[in-house]
Amino acid sequence: MIDESLEQFNKIAFEEDLINWYNTERRVLPWRMNQNPYRIWVSEIMLQQTRVDTVIPYFENFMKLFPTVEDLANANPQDVLKAWEGLGYYSRARNLQTAAKQVIDLYDGVIPAQPKLLSKLKGIGPYTKGAIMSIAYDKPEPAVDGNVMRVLARILNIDADIKQPKTRKIFEEIVREIISKTNPSAFNQGLMELGAIVCTPKQPMCLLCPVQSHCAAFAKGKVEELPVKSKAKKKKLEQHAVLLIFNDEGKILIEHRFKKGLLQNLWQYPMFETKKTELPELEEQFTNDYKIPVQITKKVGTLKHVFTHIIWELTVFTARTHVKQLPVEHMRFVEEDELAEFPFPVSHQNITKEHLHQE
Repeated sequence: MIDESLEQFNKIAFEEDLINWYNTERRVLPWRMNQNPYRIWVSEIMLQQTRVDTVIPYFENFMKLFPTVEDLANANPQDVLKAWEGLGYYSRARNLQTAAKQVIDLYDGVIPAQPKLLSKLKGIGPYTKGAIMSIAYDKPEPAVDGNVMRVLARILNIDADIKQPKTRKIFEEIVREIISKTNPSAFNQGLMELGAIVCTPKQPMCLLCPVQSHCAAFAKGKVEELPVKSKAKKKKLEQHAVLLIFNDEGKILIEHRFKKGLLQNLWQYPMFETKKTELPELEEQFTNDYKIPVQITKKVGTLKHVFTHIIWELTVFTARTHVKQLPVEHMRFVEEDELAEFPFPVSHQNITKEHLHQE
């Protein structure tokens, strides 16, 4: 497939057209100020499954708080999560800090410029490895993400399903074959930029494309048909009750998601999966699960939060408790003005904004 796709492809002209366009038209972004590998690494982790305009303020704040890999490695994990609050996919932040500690412990604080060593760091997969190697260290390594696969599927008229892991391998081999050996940084970033602002998933701007003359899909009228992408699996629906529990001093109860899994190490209002709707039944379930007697006062709202594979339907209730000593270490009562000190997932931030004062 690769040989056939590349048989009529003018690699030299494509490289020249792509890099010239990138050097002229690229967006001004804070992580493009220099080739600092730490800044590039953090930006690439943040940009995974997140829009550029969303990432920019998070990146700038993160760099102020943790300007070096040493600062990140030595930071309080709760401070790192707080800086990531609202960006989602929190395992990225945890893995990033773990990898920063590995850089300090294993490589004397220097982010390795060797692909094999770099790939041993927590959270660095083939794409991130390729991005750091090419952008920071000018090494001709492929950095293949969804944007790059979409661009090359159209340029080379490749109809392999990009949802299949083996397809990514195909595109990695293609990039190894065509990547600029003299300027791999601009080449890889050019492919990414092209996919982000010109060769978009829907309504691509083919008439403005700097490499239109090289595009087999455009020539064949197949741009809208590519890339081939199988449908995602149906998301699992989970129904949860969330309790805003106040004690006799007016403090509110929060809990730490210290266990492994979704939203690990974040804080939230007590939440449990249930399909029950009657207040006495909910009180009984909560008391049995948490060993804290409560009196639920009323339902104050509902909201939905969508993850990659799960949909949360949350029903929010206010409640009272007379408990003074909590039976579990991962829960605590806090003043309302202290809530901002704790990293909360977006769904529970929204609960704070919309429902906390309906008591």
